Amino acid sequence: MAGKNKLNPIIKCDYPDVDVIRVNDTYYMISTTMYFMPGAEILRSYDLLHWEHAAYVYDRLDSTPGQCLEGEENIYGSGMWAASLRYNRGTYYVCFVCNDTGKTYLYRSESISGPWIKSNIKGFFHDCSLLFDDDGKVYIAYGNRNVYVAELNEDLTATVDADDESKYDPEDKSCSYGKLVVKDDDDATLGYEGSHFYKINGRYYLFFIHMPKSTGKRTESCFVSESPMGEYKGGDVCDDDMGFHNSGAAQGGIVSTPSGKWYAILFQDSGSVGRLPVLIPVSWENEMPVFGDKGKIPDSFEIEDLKPGYGYTPLTGSDDFKNDTNDIEKSGSFGFLSRWQFSHEPDLGLIKHDEKNGTVTVTTGKIANNLVQAKNVLTQRTHKPDCCAEITVDGSMLKDGDYAGLCLLQSSYGFISLTKREGKIYIVTKKRFIDNGSFWGERNDKDPGEETAQISTEGFSDVSKITFGCEADFEDMKDVAAFYYYDSEGKKIYAGGEVKLKFLLDHFTGARFGLFVYSTKETGGSAEFSDFRMLR
Repeated sequence: MAGKNKLNPIIKCDYPDVDVIRVNDTYYMISTTMYFMPGAEILRSYDLLHWEHAAYVYDRLDSTPGQCLEGEENIYGSGMWAASLRYNRGTYYVCFVCNDTGKTYLYRSESISGPWIKSNIKGFFHDCSLLFDDDGKVYIAYGNRNVYVAELNEDLTATVDADDESKYDPEDKSCSYGKLVVKDDDDATLGYEGSHFYKINGRYYLFFIHMPKSTGKRTESCFVSESPMGEYKGGDVCDDDMGFHNSGAAQGGIVSTPSGKWYAILFQDSGSVGRLPVLIPVSWENEMPVFGDKGKIPDSFEIEDLKPGYGYTPLTGSDDFKNDTNDIEKSGSFGFLSRWQFSHEPDLGLIKHDEKNGTVTVTTGKIANNLVQAKNVLTQRTHKPDCCAEITVDGSMLKDGDYAGLCLLQSSYGFISLTKREGKIYIVTKKRFIDNGSFWGERNDKDPGEETAQISTEGFSDVSKITFGCEADFEDMKDVAAFYYYDSEGKKIYAGGEVKLKFLLDHFTGARFGLFVYSTKETGGSAEFSDFRMLR
C-alpha cells in the first residue's frame, strides 16, 4: 500500500545522527541521545514516516562523576554520539563512542527490546559504522576528515591490527587502525564524518556528512569501492536545504523496502528545537545513489505502508504519572513512560514515583549554582512549530534557597519556579542567554542566570502549590519562549518576559521541557510534581 508522505521533517523533534535498518516488515532507527538517560533510543516504524519508541539500549553507561552530575562535573555536549545500528544473523548490534570517556561501546541483543549486553572495542572510533560482510568478516568505518576502514577481530573487541601501538594515541585516545580510504579537502569547514557503511550488490558504500566552505551548508556525500579497503570514488549526492536558512540535510542511513525501493533518513539543523529527521527517496544510476531529484529533496513522494492502520504511540505527550498504560511505553528500570529521559544519570534514591496518586517527588542531594547543575531533571523533547506544556508543583517541602518548577533546558535556558526565601514562598522566573559569537557556546556552569520576575504567593488559596506553563515558538527559527502561572482564580498570568533560546554545541541538543528542583544553600528540600500536560 502506498500513500503520500507528510511534509518533512518526518519527526518534528530533536533526533539527530540517525541510523536506520529494516528487519522483515519493521524499520528501526537509532539517534544520538548525548547526556540523557536512559540512552541510545531506538524507534520503530512500518512506513518510515511515523515512528514510536521501541527500546533504550542502556539505563546507565559507566556512572562516572560527570555522567552522574556530581559536584560541578557534567557531560553536556558529550555522552553517546552517532550510533551504528545493525542486525546480523539473529542479533542486533549498537556501536557508538562517548566523548567524555573516550571509549567505543558495543551492545548486542537477540531482541530489540533487550536485554542488551555491553562490551567495548579497543580504540576511539569517531562516528563509527559497522559492516557485517557476507564472508563473516566485520569492518568498522570511522573518522573525521580522514576516514578509515578497519577489520575487527572475531569477538569484536579490537581491530586485527590493534597491537600496532603507533596507531593509537593514549593522550587523546584517537586511533588510525585499518586503512585510510577517504580524505577530505582542506576547503571544508566540516570534514567528512558521520560514516554509514553498506555492502549493496557486491559493492561497498560509504556515506558522510561534510560542509564545504564555499556554501557553508551541510551536504551528504557517497563513495563506492569494489572492496572494503579498496579505492573509493564519489562525491556529493544531496545538497539541498528545502528553502530553510541554508541548513542542508545530511548524516544518516539508507534503507530498502521489501519491494526494493530505497530511502535515506538524514537530519536538518532547525534552530533551538534541535536537529530533525528528513526522509528522502533514493534511486540508483551507474551504481551510485541519486538522492531525491538529482540531489534536491522533493516535497512529496510515494512510500509503502507495511502495516496499514497501525496506531503509533506519540513520542511526546501528557502524563498523569500513574503509568496505567501498556508496558511498551515504559523506559526501563527508571519506571517512567518512554517519552521521559533524565538529564544525566539519575539518583533514584532521591526520587519517589507514586503511581497510585500520580506524583513524582524529587529531593535535592547537592548544592547547585544553577539549573544545569541540578540532578534528576526529568525531560521531554519540544517540537516544531510550537508547543506548550504545564505542570503542577507543590513546594511545601522546599528549604530556603531552593528552586522547583518548569524549565526549557539548554545552555541558554529559561524557567519558572517556586522558591523559598526567609520562610516565604515566591514565584520567580530566570533566564540565561549565551551569545559570545561562537557556535561552540561558552561553558559557564556557575552562572546563576538572571532573575526576571518575583511574585509573592500571599493571598493564593495554596501558597505552595502552583500550576506553571511554558509556550515555545520554533517556527522559522524564531526560538523564543514565554512562561506563565495560574492564580487562585485560575487566571493565566505571564511572567518574566520573553526568553530567547539558542542551539549551541556546548550542550549539542534541542531545548527540552524539564521538571527540576535544586538547592543553593542546604540539601534535603523536596518538590512534588503532578499532572504534566502537553497542550500542543
